[in-house]
Amino acid sequence: MAINHANPAEVMHLQPLGSKIGSVRTYTLFKTDAMEAIRLVLPAGKQIAEHRAPGEITVYCLEGRIKFTSQGQPKELVAGDLLYLSAADPHAVEAIEDSSVLVTILLGNAARP
Repeated sequence: MAINHANPAEVMHLQPLGSKIGSVRTYTLFKTDAMEAIRLVLPAGKQIAEHRAPGEITVYCLEGRIKFTSQGQPKELVAGDLLYLSAADPHAVEAIEDSSVLVTILLGNAARP
């Protein structure tokens, strides 16, 4: 099955999934040479072990509650919270509640002057 990514100037709707959260999987909204945007869907209790992203990232909590650990410090994010990390900062994620988050990753040097 082909993955459909958004096209430039296409409107993407990122409202909370609500009761549908259990039937939606994580998916990439779009990916270019410069950046990638992912809607990460996490059921309560789901953990993503410590890892590193190739570039700077933002994590915007759309709904639910997650524990985001970076620089050895756990931080709780709820709907409306935004977190920024430098490239290659190790981090881990755990869903405290059913949650979805918007993750953006800057890739390579394409976005830099």
